[in-house]
Amino acid sequence: MRGMVSSQSPIGVFDSGLGGLSVLKELALAMPEENFIYLGDIARLPYGTKSQSVVSKYSLSCANFLVRQGAKALVVACNTASALALPQLQKTLKIPVMGVIEPGVKAALRLSGQTQENQILVLATEGTVKSEAYLKEFKLQGFQETIKQIPCPLLVPLAEEGWFDHSITQEVIETYLSPFGKTHRGIFLLGCTHYPLLEKSFKKVLGEKAFITHGARVLSQELKDLLAKGNLLNKSRQPRNLTFYSTDHIRSSLPILNALFDREISFSVVDL
Repeated sequence: MRGMVSSQSPIGVFDSGLGGLSVLKELALAMPEENFIYLGDIARLPYGTKSQSVVSKYSLSCANFLVRQGAKALVVACNTASALALPQLQKTLKIPVMGVIEPGVKAALRLSGQTQENQILVLATEGTVKSEAYLKEFKLQGFQETIKQIPCPLLVPLAEEGWFDHSITQEVIETYLSPFGKTHRGIFLLGCTHYPLLEKSFKKVLGEKAFITHGARVLSQELKDLLAKGNLLNKSRQPRNLTFYSTDHIRSSLPILNALFDREISFSVVDL
């Protein structure tokens, strides 16, 4: 591990919006002593409909901001940015950079091994689906079965609005899944960090024969192991510091914030 960082340096996390807070929550649970800095690029969302060059440019500016804040490691808590910009970030930055695609695939494959279910459906943004990043990663990890993908762009604003367990959200999910018939079985990989917030709606639509997963817990454990290997785990007994930044103003009353953290979150606005 390189760079002027220490074990007490924070872990940087960024997303195009607020969905990455679901990843931050899992990271915070797995590593209760760690300090975190979160950046939501609200001014430029969504990333899911933008070109690779634009997503890479935005991602690099977010990453550089977190590096300037002293981050000892970086989590790209955005599937689109992980799909389109992760290799460039890993090549450019001098700290470890982890995305959410590979952990998501690992989570799905573990569930497949436990359930003997080989039918996997990836639900993601348009940008992530078009990149075929999940398809490539499944192939890299030796999975030979056919992977199906569905772009579900309307689910992001529904999650931001706080319609986690709502009839309209369930209707939208049913509409997206309608080409695959009314009987839903298999493993459903939530390939957008907003989607785990809608898990109650997914369960009502998919029923008992479907398995739902995402990669946040796998990512959290892998990052913890990586920091431990580099002697960068924070073992301080000082109170943890969570710092939140955004590129535009965020209402503190947004339901997505209350759903993820049992404390009031205040975002400082920064100009990248």
